[in-house]
This record gives sequence, structure tokens and C-alpha cells, in this order.
Amino acid sequence: MSLAVIFSRAKVGVDAPLVHVETHLSNGLPSFSIVGLPETAVKESKDRVRSAIINSGFEFPASRITVNLAPADLPKEGGRFDLAIALGILCASGQLPDQDLDKYECIGELALTGAIRKVDGVIPAALAAHRAERTLLLPEFNKEEASLSKCPALCADHLLKFCHHLTDQQHLTLIEPLQVSTEQYHGPDMAQVKGQHHAKRAIEIAAAGNHNLLFAGPPGTGKSMLAHCLPGILPPLNEHEALEVAALYSVSKHPQRPYFLTRPFRQPHHTSSGVALVGGGTHPKPGEISLAHHGVLFLDEIPEFSRVVLDVMREPLETGHISISRAAQQVDYPARFQLIAAMNPCPCGYLKQPNKRCGECSEAKALKYQSSISGPLLDRIDIQIEVPALPRGLLSSSEDQSESSEHVRQRVIQARQIQLSRQGCPNAQINQKDMTHTCGLPKELSDILEDALDKLGLSARAYHRILKVARTIADLANSESIQKPHILEALSYRQMERRLQVTS
Repeated sequence: MSLAVIFSRAKVGVDAPLVHVETHLSNGLPSFSIVGLPETAVKESKDRVRSAIINSGFEFPASRITVNLAPADLPKEGGRFDLAIALGILCASGQLPDQDLDKYECIGELALTGAIRKVDGVIPAALAAHRAERTLLLPEFNKEEASLSKCPALCADHLLKFCHHLTDQQHLTLIEPLQVSTEQYHGPDMAQVKGQHHAKRAIEIAAAGNHNLLFAGPPGTGKSMLAHCLPGILPPLNEHEALEVAALYSVSKHPQRPYFLTRPFRQPHHTSSGVALVGGGTHPKPGEISLAHHGVLFLDEIPEFSRVVLDVMREPLETGHISISRAAQQVDYPARFQLIAAMNPCPCGYLKQPNKRCGECSEAKALKYQSSISGPLLDRIDIQIEVPALPRGLLSSSEDQSESSEHVRQRVIQARQIQLSRQGCPNAQINQKDMTHTCGLPKELSDILEDALDKLGLSARAYHRILKVARTIADLANSESIQKPHILEALSYRQMERRLQVTS
């Protein structure tokens, strides 16, 4: 027949919409045109496909060839449609059978030799093909990535191998689902951090309830090391969460992470732009906040970031996703990340410590330095604590018996299980509708919290975040209700706001 329809998948954020690759051969002067809103890389597939077909031993038809990528209003990018176009031409010209085409979807970029090159965005395409009950044809180089999705797929490194499969000359076997290792990357151990028991308690609470955390203190007190200990005490990703993270890395052209079930840990430099954090570009790619989805975004030296850059995170911290709008399209990326930040109290780092290298920063200078973090962003950070300088002799002492990350991790996992069985999410993500049932307080405790809010000048958002932190503290103590010590401890973790209130 002179008409063939092959199914393929486009790439729009973490979605993979279906594309019908319709190939028609008609009489007339030989020509080759591609329609359906193709970008330059798609238009250039004409030359790649022609050479690949000829070098694979097939005849390139001397006809008027029209390839339509439907739907016509969906932008098409990259070389991912090469394989579908080549198979469509071979089927339309009668060189391949077309009776089973509706069972397959295919993506892949062709080399001039007929070899099939790697493409990105394979995991969303594999999941979408599985939902449509079709088998995905894709490059051999994407085999390991596709096996993570546990969806039926056939892989080959050359156009001829797919042609032999379709003509029943040599059948390809479905790829085996990858047996994911439960081994996790843990980073430094908390037992390696000398002292700082208050900060260790704070990071345990943050891990248990998925709360945002800010460390403030002079250099060398262990702030960054504690942040890097966090992956070692977080519970592993479940399979659904791990696939969401893998799909984001797949569409962003980042290499897949070696530890599939470990929560991602991202640490962008303070010179990063707002687009680097939230994502963007002509064809919007995910930014650091999306690559940290279900994991940790660590901003070291947070006052060195531009205030405008930091404020782009305010909406994603509340909603858990980011919408990137461009003239051609709008893309939504998930961004349910845990923010961990560290900062010095002033530019020299040694506020009120004249025995150090500088220590001469005034309160006004320190306040200006700290004000790079806007009030609304600070309001969204649940736990804010000071990490003081270590007392003399502690570094050389062997008497500090700190708990290992493994012991802390067991308590964190137990607290998370309590939260998931109670409300189905970590405490930091409790919605307003469930607050009364989950974090309800008797009048006595409610009055204590209201008085504290008035004295510190905190917002209603801070009120609810303090309640969520108190609920996490209660879960770690295996308490069914929030008690007065839990409220008082949660209030002690708003130190940054108390400091700004005093100095203003």
C-alpha cells in the first residue's frame, strides 16, 4: 500500500503524547516533505532517513513522499521520529509488511549507516506505551533506562534488526525488567560530626517530617556536613516515586543515578540563575528544584544567592510543582523537594567573635547580609536554628559518643510510617483540611502558640508550620497527641525570625 501509519511519542515535559507518523507515497516528481509543526532537527531527518534506508540495503522510493506528524499543533523536536519515519517509508513502499504496525510504538534517531542512536525521554514514552498496551521499539543504548520502567520493549542497535523482526526473519526478545538494587547511598555518617547535638536533633526532625531547614552559624561548625548526612537518614523511595525521579532525569538528559531508590540530593552553586533553579529554555527542561523532586535541594551559603533567584522557589515550596510558560507551550514539572540551607551570620562569618580573623561586623551589617533571604521565603522554612562554634577541646576529644546515621534512620522511618498510615503523606505536606484532625490543640496550648506568634510577629503560615513540626516531634516520641513540650520545642526552631525581630 502507499500509506502507512506508525505510532511514536513526542516529549512535552514529563509527558509523552502520542504522535501518528503518517507516511504517504504518491505519483509525481520525487520529493520528501515533513509536515506537522516539525522543528529544524525533525526536518533534517529527511537526509538521515534517506541514507539510513539506502545503507541498510533497501530501496529508497522515487516517489512524492509526504510525512505527517499528527497532531499538527503539537511541536515536534529532536531526532526521535527518525525510526518511525524510516519504517513508515519501508511499509508504505511495500518493502515491509504493515499488518502488525498497530502493536508497536517506536522512537530512535538514525545514523547515516542505519545504526540507531540514543534519545532522551525514554521512561515517559515507555510508561505511556505500556498504558496504551503497545510494545516500544527503541535504541539499544536506552535498554537499561527502559528496563527501569518494567514496560514491554524491544531494543536494537540497527534499523535492519527491527526490519528482520517485523518480517519474522529474526525475532527480538523483550528486555528483562531491571532488578533494582536496594543498596542506597548514605553519604557521611552523623557520628562523624563532633558535638552539635541540637543541630542533629533538628535534622532528624526535618527528615522525619520532610520539613525545610536552615542552619545559621560561623564557618567550620558542621553545617554543610550535617546537610550531606541527610540522605543517610531519609527513608528510601518507593517504586512509584523512584520512577517519577527517573523520568525527570530521563527528559533532562542527565545520566541516571546509580542508586535508584536513594532520594536525589542537589547542590547548585550560588551563581546559579533563576532559570537554572526552576527550569526553562526554548523547549523547557527541568531545573534543580525538579531534579530534587522527592529529595533534597541544598543551598550552601544561601545569602550569596541573588534574592530574586531565591524568591522563584516560593511558589514551588507551597504547591510542589512548577509551571514554565513559553510562547510555544506550557510545561508542568513536579518539584516536591525538601529545602536545606546553610548560611554564615555575617559577611566575615564571625559575628561577635573578635578573637577570630575579622569579627568586626556590626549588627546592621549582619542584618543586611541576612536580609537577602526575603521574609516570605523565610516564612516557608519550618526549622531555623543557630549552629554555634564548637567549644575548645571538643575536636580532639574522643568522648563525644554520637549516634550513627543508621540508628537515627530507623527512628525517622518509624515516624514516617506513622504519618503515612495516618494521613498518607509526610507532616510537612498536610493540607489545611486535615490540619484540625491531625494537629488539633487544646485551648491551653493554642493560647501559648498564639501568644508566641504575637511576640515574634509570625504569620498564619508560620503558625501552621510550627504545628506541623510539633506533630513530627510528637511522632518521633510516639505520642498520639501534641503535648506542651512538643510545641515549645517547635517554637525554639524559629530562631532566625526571633533574631530579625530583635534587631529590627
